Amino acid sequence: MEASAKTVSGHLKSEMARKNKGQFITNFMFHQAGDGLVVCKLGHPSLAVEKEARLLLYRDMDSDMDHLSCSEKLARAQLIVPLRHGEQNETIPHQSSPVLWQLLYADTYTCQEGSVIPSHADLSFTILLLNADSAGNPLEHFSAEEAGLHSFFSLLLLSYFVASCIYVKPLYQALKKGGPMHTVLKVLTTALALQGCSAFCNYIHLARYSRDGEGLPVMGRLAEFWDMVSQISMLYTLLSLCMGWTLSRGHKPQSRPLQWERSPASTAVAVGGVLTQGLLLLLEQYSASSLEHHSYHGQQSLPGVLLVALRLLLALLLASILYQIISTERSTLKRDFYLCFAKGCFLWILCHPVLVLTSSVFNKHQQDKVITIGVILCQSISMVVLYQLFLSRSLYWEVSSLSSVSLPLTMSRAHNRAGY
Repeated sequence: MEASAKTVSGHLKSEMARKNKGQFITNFMFHQAGDGLVVCKLGHPSLAVEKEARLLLYRDMDSDMDHLSCSEKLARAQLIVPLRHGEQNETIPHQSSPVLWQLLYADTYTCQEGSVIPSHADLSFTILLLNADSAGNPLEHFSAEEAGLHSFFSLLLLSYFVASCIYVKPLYQALKKGGPMHTVLKVLTTALALQGCSAFCNYIHLARYSRDGEGLPVMGRLAEFWDMVSQISMLYTLLSLCMGWTLSRGHKPQSRPLQWERSPASTAVAVGGVLTQGLLLLLEQYSASSLEHHSYHGQQSLPGVLLVALRLLLALLLASILYQIISTERSTLKRDFYLCFAKGCFLWILCHPVLVLTSSVFNKHQQDKVITIGVILCQSISMVVLYQLFLSRSLYWEVSSLSSVSLPLTMSRAHNRAGY
């Protein structure tokens, strides 16, 4: 049995404990202060006494213990909790820094390879793993590497709500007017809305998790799905724009140079990029090492490493494309337009690889939080930069006026409508 929740229910089986030299229950990272608590509730305490059942707690358990004999492995436990009562508590001792603890179950039959295990009923159990709250009471189900994520998503949702109240009307007017860049604005809006849906699902899951230690895993997976769709749509937009602009310059150097130009080559590159990223995201999200409640991880798995490598390659590809465009562009205003687009583009693509690399300087229990919070904030800022680029009343209108009607909301259109 393997679980990532901090309220774990199930059955303790002597057969499984013997097979694995101790039945794995779950793991948890307690804070450094000695206020962590393990609460164990048993359905048949008398059976537990008869089987000499006990919980074994290991601190920073490594893979080398798999090579030990059964008795040697059980003897390495830092804490042994005999299961004798219907409900009993065990306080975790003080530690200098947050440490990951693993819980195993063992009984008198675990290391007796030649003996026959009696046909007892399995022990039903519920285990609560709790950290101290701000008042010092052991009430929090969040382990040390998850602490703070609930507050972050609360503030993120509040920011989305305030921003939507301020900008929803001008954005609606821009989308209603249409124009050659109408598709880009729609995709940006869709990607941002999907990111907001992901944050909302994460908030619901973590809010429930803070109360019962189980949460709503369906909402957690749904949050990962919405985030995945948002990233795929953004990558398709960035690749399509860059490739379309590059391919259109040869045969249409002056005609509508900034609009989204579609061609078989640009579409093939964009689709290939998003399919590869989508496959790696799926493999990374649902790999055995990705059991946390958020969408970004420390890339310990092979798909995660390949995902970082892919984004670095895409960044190099887009950098070469944008360099060719900017170096041959004579108009200062258009060059500034492309430079601003490059900033937003590279911030969105490179934030994840850079944060993965820089997170190594933080403590282990802080690394995933740094990646999760950093990527969400950087990608949100990137979307804001791109919105400002396509909707600003200064550079946006000046560039569009130079390229006739290559962008929506042009000055010429505004004057024409005023004349009518």
